[in-house]
Amino acid sequence: MEKKTYNKIKNKDIGDMGIGALIVFIAMVLVAGIAASVLIQTSTSLQTQVLSTGTETTYAAASGILVEGVEGYNASGAGNISRLGIEIRARAGSPDIDLRTTIIELSNSSNKFVLEYDLNTFTLSAAVSADIFSCAFPTSNTTNYGIIVLQDEDGSCTSDSPVINFGDHVILVVGNVFEGLQPRQDVFGYVLPEQGSPGLIDFRTPEAFFDAIIDLQ
Repeated sequence: MEKKTYNKIKNKDIGDMGIGALIVFIAMVLVAGIAASVLIQTSTSLQTQVLSTGTETTYAAASGILVEGVEGYNASGAGNISRLGIEIRARAGSPDIDLRTTIIELSNSSNKFVLEYDLNTFTLSAAVSADIFSCAFPTSNTTNYGIIVLQDEDGSCTSDSPVINFGDHVILVVGNVFEGLQPRQDVFGYVLPEQGSPGLIDFRTPEAFFDAIIDLQ
Protein backbone atom coordinates (compact mmCIF):
# COMPACT_ATOMS: atom_id res chain seq x y z
CA MET A 1 0.00 0.00 0.00
CA GLU A 2 2.77 2.46 0.87
CA LYS A 3 4.60 1.66 -2.37
CA LYS A 4 1.53 2.42 -4.52
CA THR A 5 0.98 5.75 -2.73
CA TYR A 6 4.63 6.68 -3.29
CA ASN A 7 4.36 5.88 -7.00
CA LYS A 8 1.21 8.02 -7.35
CA ILE A 9 2.84 10.99 -5.69
CA LYS A 10 5.99 10.59 -7.79
CA ASN A 11 4.05 10.37 -11.08
CA LYS A 12 1.99 13.42 -10.12
CA ASP A 13 5.09 15.46 -9.37
CA ILE A 14 6.64 14.48 -12.69
CA GLY A 15 3.46 15.50 -14.54
CA ASP A 16 3.41 18.89 -12.84
CA MET A 17 7.02 19.52 -13.78
CA GLY A 18 6.34 18.57 -17.40
CA ILE A 19 3.38 21.00 -17.67
CA GLY A 20 5.43 23.77 -16.09
CA ALA A 21 8.29 23.17 -18.49
CA LEU A 22 5.83 23.22 -21.41
CA ILE A 23 4.37 26.54 -20.26
CA VAL A 24 7.84 28.04 -19.91
CA PHE A 25 8.80 26.73 -23.36
CA ILE A 26 5.67 28.20 -24.98
CA ALA A 27 6.30 31.52 -23.25
CA MET A 28 9.89 31.55 -24.52
CA VAL A 29 8.70 30.78 -28.05
CA LEU A 30 6.13 33.60 -27.88
CA VAL A 31 8.67 36.09 -26.54
CA ALA A 32 11.20 35.04 -29.17
CA GLY A 33 8.55 35.35 -31.88
CA ILE A 34 7.55 38.82 -30.74
CA ALA A 35 11.20 39.91 -30.52
CA ALA A 36 11.90 38.49 -33.98
CA SER A 37 8.85 40.27 -35.39
CA VAL A 38 10.02 43.59 -33.93
CA LEU A 39 13.53 43.06 -35.30
CA ILE A 40 12.23 42.17 -38.76
CA GLN A 41 9.94 45.22 -38.86
CA THR A 42 12.78 47.48 -37.67
CA SER A 43 15.27 46.07 -40.17
CA THR A 44 12.75 46.39 -43.00
CA SER A 45 12.04 50.00 -42.05
CA LEU A 46 15.75 50.79 -41.83
CA GLN A 47 16.45 49.09 -45.15
CA THR A 48 13.68 51.08 -46.86
CA GLN A 49 14.99 54.31 -45.36
CA VAL A 50 18.58 53.53 -46.36
CA LEU A 51 17.56 52.70 -49.94
CA SER A 52 15.48 55.86 -50.16
CA THR A 53 18.31 57.98 -48.72
CA GLY A 54 20.84 56.37 -51.06
CA THR A 55 18.64 56.98 -54.09
CA GLU A 56 18.04 60.61 -53.13
CA THR A 57 21.73 61.18 -52.41
CA THR A 58 22.77 59.65 -55.74
CA TYR A 59 20.13 61.71 -57.53
CA ALA A 60 21.25 64.91 -55.82
CA ALA A 61 24.93 64.25 -56.54
CA ALA A 62 24.53 63.10 -60.14
CA SER A 63 21.89 65.57 -61.30
CA GLY A 64 21.39 69.29 -61.32
CA ILE A 65 23.08 72.31 -62.87
CA LEU A 66 26.75 72.97 -63.59
CA VAL A 67 27.99 76.55 -63.93
CA GLU A 68 30.62 76.54 -66.68
CA GLY A 69 31.57 80.19 -66.49
CA VAL A 70 30.56 83.73 -65.61
CA GLU A 71 31.35 86.80 -67.71
CA GLY A 72 30.80 90.45 -66.95
CA TYR A 73 30.23 93.47 -69.17
CA ASN A 74 32.07 96.74 -68.62
CA ALA A 75 29.99 99.08 -70.76
CA SER A 76 32.03 101.74 -72.58
CA GLY A 77 34.89 101.39 -70.12
CA ALA A 78 32.73 102.79 -67.33
CA GLY A 79 34.83 101.10 -64.68
CA ASN A 80 32.04 98.88 -63.35
CA ILE A 81 30.34 95.66 -64.44
CA SER A 82 26.73 96.32 -65.33
CA ARG A 83 25.70 92.93 -66.75
CA LEU A 84 26.45 89.28 -66.04
CA GLY A 85 26.26 86.22 -68.26
CA ILE A 86 26.15 82.87 -66.43
CA GLU A 87 26.74 79.88 -68.71
CA ILE A 88 25.13 76.69 -67.44
CA ARG A 89 24.40 73.14 -68.55
CA ALA A 90 22.71 70.07 -67.09
CA ARG A 91 24.98 67.62 -65.29
CA ALA A 92 25.61 64.19 -66.80
CA GLY A 93 22.77 61.84 -65.96
CA SER A 94 20.51 64.68 -64.92
CA PRO A 95 16.82 64.56 -65.87
CA ASP A 96 15.26 67.49 -67.70
CA ILE A 97 15.56 70.80 -65.84
CA ASP A 98 12.77 73.35 -66.14
CA LEU A 99 14.27 76.83 -65.87
CA ARG A 100 10.86 78.28 -65.06
CA THR A 101 11.26 76.78 -61.58
CA THR A 102 14.98 77.57 -61.36
CA ILE A 103 16.09 80.61 -59.39
CA ILE A 104 19.36 82.52 -59.11
CA GLU A 105 20.63 83.68 -55.73
CA LEU A 106 23.28 86.42 -55.83
CA SER A 107 24.99 88.27 -53.00
CA ASN A 108 27.88 90.70 -52.64
CA SER A 109 27.89 90.57 -48.82
CA SER A 110 25.89 93.79 -48.68
CA ASN A 111 22.81 92.78 -50.68
CA LYS A 112 21.20 89.52 -51.67
CA PHE A 113 18.84 89.05 -54.59
CA VAL A 114 16.64 86.16 -55.72
CA LEU A 115 15.97 86.22 -59.45
CA GLU A 116 13.29 84.36 -61.41
CA TYR A 117 13.00 83.64 -65.12
CA ASP A 118 11.44 86.35 -67.29
CA LEU A 119 9.89 84.80 -70.42
CA ASN A 120 10.04 88.18 -72.18
CA THR A 121 13.86 88.06 -72.09
CA PHE A 122 14.63 85.03 -74.24
CA THR A 123 17.00 84.76 -77.22
CA LEU A 124 17.42 81.73 -79.48
CA SER A 125 20.85 80.73 -80.77
CA ALA A 126 19.92 81.84 -84.31
CA ALA A 127 19.42 85.39 -83.07
CA VAL A 128 22.65 85.57 -81.04
CA SER A 129 25.15 88.01 -82.52
CA ALA A 130 28.87 88.04 -81.87
CA ASP A 131 28.26 89.90 -78.62
CA ILE A 132 25.88 88.22 -76.19
CA PHE A 133 25.69 91.41 -74.15
CA SER A 134 23.92 93.13 -77.03
CA CYS A 135 21.03 90.67 -76.67
CA ALA A 136 17.92 91.43 -74.63
CA PHE A 137 18.47 91.74 -70.89
CA PRO A 138 15.75 91.91 -68.22
CA THR A 139 14.47 95.38 -67.43
CA SER A 140 13.73 94.40 -63.84
CA ASN A 141 17.35 93.93 -62.77
CA THR A 142 16.70 92.89 -59.17
CA THR A 143 13.92 90.35 -59.71
CA ASN A 144 14.41 88.63 -63.09
CA TYR A 145 16.93 86.96 -65.35
CA GLY A 146 16.79 86.09 -69.04
CA ILE A 147 18.00 83.22 -71.20
CA ILE A 148 20.25 83.05 -74.25
CA VAL A 149 20.26 79.63 -75.91
CA LEU A 150 23.66 78.51 -77.17
CA GLN A 151 23.03 74.80 -77.86
CA ASP A 152 19.73 72.98 -77.94
CA GLU A 153 19.75 70.14 -80.44
CA ASP A 154 16.32 68.78 -79.54
CA GLY A 155 14.60 72.18 -79.33
CA SER A 156 13.48 71.60 -75.75
CA CYS A 157 14.31 75.14 -74.60
CA THR A 158 11.64 77.63 -75.65
CA SER A 159 10.50 80.91 -74.14
CA ASP A 160 7.29 79.37 -72.75
CA SER A 161 8.94 76.11 -71.71
CA PRO A 162 12.70 76.60 -71.13
CA VAL A 163 13.65 72.98 -70.43
CA ILE A 164 17.29 71.91 -70.73
CA ASN A 165 18.78 68.42 -70.74
CA PHE A 166 22.24 66.92 -71.12
CA GLY A 167 24.09 68.53 -74.03
CA ASP A 168 22.20 71.82 -73.89
CA HIS A 169 24.09 75.03 -73.10
CA VAL A 170 22.39 78.28 -72.16
CA ILE A 171 23.45 81.61 -70.72
CA LEU A 172 21.44 83.15 -67.91
CA VAL A 173 21.65 86.91 -68.34
CA VAL A 174 21.46 89.21 -65.32
CA GLY A 175 21.07 92.97 -65.50
CA ASN A 176 22.61 95.63 -63.29
CA VAL A 177 21.58 93.85 -60.11
CA PHE A 178 24.23 95.49 -57.89
CA GLU A 179 24.08 98.88 -59.61
CA GLY A 180 27.54 98.30 -61.03
CA LEU A 181 30.07 95.84 -59.66
CA GLN A 182 33.26 97.60 -58.62
CA PRO A 183 36.85 96.23 -58.67
CA ARG A 184 37.88 93.83 -55.89
CA GLN A 185 34.29 92.93 -55.05
CA ASP A 186 33.26 89.42 -53.97
CA VAL A 187 30.12 87.86 -55.40
CA PHE A 188 28.71 84.46 -54.57
CA GLY A 189 25.47 82.59 -55.06
CA TYR A 190 23.73 79.63 -56.65
CA VAL A 191 21.67 78.61 -59.64
CA LEU A 192 19.04 76.53 -57.86
CA PRO A 193 16.98 74.02 -59.86
CA GLU A 194 13.81 72.51 -58.43
CA GLN A 195 15.62 69.19 -57.98
CA GLY A 196 19.29 68.21 -58.03
CA SER A 197 22.51 69.96 -57.12
CA PRO A 198 22.73 73.74 -57.52
CA GLY A 199 25.30 75.43 -59.71
CA LEU A 200 27.87 77.43 -57.73
CA ILE A 201 28.65 81.07 -58.46
CA ASP A 202 31.75 82.37 -56.70
CA PHE A 203 34.13 85.03 -58.01
CA ARG A 204 36.03 88.20 -57.16
CA THR A 205 36.14 91.04 -59.63
CA PRO A 206 39.62 92.05 -60.90
CA GLU A 207 41.62 94.95 -59.50
CA ALA A 208 40.91 96.99 -62.63
CA PHE A 209 38.68 96.68 -65.69
CA PHE A 210 40.52 97.14 -68.99
CA ASP A 211 38.30 95.20 -71.38
CA ALA A 212 34.62 95.41 -72.19
CA ILE A 213 34.03 91.70 -71.54
CA ILE A 214 35.64 90.27 -68.41
CA ASP A 215 36.02 86.62 -67.52
CA LEU A 216 34.97 86.34 -63.87
CA GLN A 217 34.63 82.60 -63.20
